[in-house]
Amino acid sequence: MNDYAVLAEGIEKKYADKYALNGFDLTVRRGTVHGLLGPNGAGKTTAVRILSTLIRLDGGFAQVAGLDVVREPRAVRARIGLTGQYAAVDEVLTGRQNLEMFGRLFHLGGRQAKRRATELLEQFSLTDAADRGAGKYSGGMRRRLDLAASMILSPEVLFLDEPTTGLDPRSRNEVWESVRGLVADGTTVLLTTQYLEEADKLASRITVIDQGRAIADDTPDGLKNTVGGDLIEVVASQPADLPVVAKVLARVSEGEPETDDIERRVYATVSDRVAALTEVARTLQDEGIAVEDIGLRRPSLDDVFLYLTGHRTSTEEVAA
Repeated sequence: MNDYAVLAEGIEKKYADKYALNGFDLTVRRGTVHGLLGPNGAGKTTAVRILSTLIRLDGGFAQVAGLDVVREPRAVRARIGLTGQYAAVDEVLTGRQNLEMFGRLFHLGGRQAKRRATELLEQFSLTDAADRGAGKYSGGMRRRLDLAASMILSPEVLFLDEPTTGLDPRSRNEVWESVRGLVADGTTVLLTTQYLEEADKLASRITVIDQGRAIADDTPDGLKNTVGGDLIEVVASQPADLPVVAKVLARVSEGEPETDDIERRVYATVSDRVAALTEVARTLQDEGIAVEDIGLRRPSLDDVFLYLTGHRTSTEEVAA
């Protein structure tokens, strides 16, 4: 158990007659980024709220930083940080003033709060903007300031609930670099996200949750391998040609091809990638089917999601 910063066994949480979590299990190794992925309503945020002592579980057992979240909630709070979906900074105050304020809220003395603010501004590359109003920060800078605030007490475990929601790609990369820096310094991070690329780039291990239960737990590559081999993918020029494309792919695939009507895309798992691609390209040409794109690729985490839960994730979904 000492190897795990977070340990949950059979967690239950019920609202009225509906289970938000129904026997949820989770293990997070110390000093890693662990991704928690699931569709809307799967129970991700409920799990984070229980583990961070914001709400009580109805059944099961949960331990964070070696402490029981039910019996020792105050001690747990002293060892964790939590960053929600939206930056909780005061836009009127400067970056430095925000961090000093959070330091005082965490009962640091005046000098200690100032010293810690200076350390965090440097750690999160915000020193040059330290005395600028947070309202003038970019989205990525505000998010990094929010992360810095959650690190005031150098927590053992940091819960990041949708940390890059609404950020542009550049700001998202800035946050990712900050998270990598935290883990390099020994912090354990539990990350919930709807951005599968984010989980793929940051997490060393991922738990997929659906209907309040963990339905898969593995490395990103291990999860991709559950889908099968390589994928052959065809984007048809005309929507009416999708059934024909699906029939062509069915001849070379190991399972039933999947069709995305909106993107006019058909894809399927194949074993002999080169032979399959050659046959599909030749057959489509013989059938007179025009395509916008055809190619081979490895399964993505989005394919894993579709395989495990029956539908894709959406970055527009609200975590639950």
